[in-house]
Amino acid sequence: MSGMAKWLLLDGFNLAFRAFYGMPELTRSDGFPTGALHGWVKTIWRLEDQINPDAMLAFFDLGGSQDRLALHPEYKAQRKDTPEALEKQIPVLKDLARAMGLVGIELEGVESDDLLASQARALANAGHEVLIVSADKDFAQCVDDRVKLLQPPPTANPKLGWRVLDAAGVREKFGVPPAQIAEYLALVGDTSDNIPGINGVGPKTAAKWFAAYGSLEAILAQAGALHPERFREVVAQSAVRLRVNLQLTTLRTRSPLLMVGPGEPMPEKLFALLESLEMRASLAEARTRYSGQRELF
Repeated sequence: MSGMAKWLLLDGFNLAFRAFYGMPELTRSDGFPTGALHGWVKTIWRLEDQINPDAMLAFFDLGGSQDRLALHPEYKAQRKDTPEALEKQIPVLKDLARAMGLVGIELEGVESDDLLASQARALANAGHEVLIVSADKDFAQCVDDRVKLLQPPPTANPKLGWRVLDAAGVREKFGVPPAQIAEYLALVGDTSDNIPGINGVGPKTAAKWFAAYGSLEAILAQAGALHPERFREVVAQSAVRLRVNLQLTTLRTRSPLLMVGPGEPMPEKLFALLESLEMRASLAEARTRYSGQRELF
């Protein structure tokens, strides 16, 4: 793929989760759950139509992050509560992703967020345009002039639609620029990753402190001067925990994986899969979408 291309990098688990909760409980005739699979296929096709990317990659977790778990054993602990019906669909969802030409990148012991962030960095450095597809706040730290965040509609307000966040959008949404997102999340906490922030420090207070002091270390150094005053002591006493938090919220952009090339759809495999899942409407649409696709790639 020569020249600049538009890449969509999909946060697989995040999208699977959303697909699962956004769809009714559908099942195959033998009772196997298919709701997340229906939602996933629909989402991918909608993105292809809306964004018209040159390439798409999907990222999944295999074994999670060894180094983050060592720092904070409760890291993402609540993820263990993945509903069984979704758990069952994940391997099939990965097969679907591969058959749709989405590769499906995973590495034992390396978190998918880090793989995705590394890939985004590498593609941007090579001159490509990157859209990270996820509702995860962590990825706001990756945004720059070549990398943007494509956020799904909030479950509470689907009418909002998909939104692209550039650097200005990140600043508007969080009150800090992309370069401060990891430090900001270390301070306010990140419920989706089970990382506790400082109790009572909300987005507005955090944004105010970053505007005044510029970094987490500077905020810690100036703990005795912080307003509201009630936070002075607790921030000073939380320095160690906040530094650990920062290691948890900072995405590693140096992955052991080299830059990954785009995949190619495998129409026959996809048709067979959709047929075995009794996803008839999707099969019909797949037949029109992937017929004669070969020469596109």
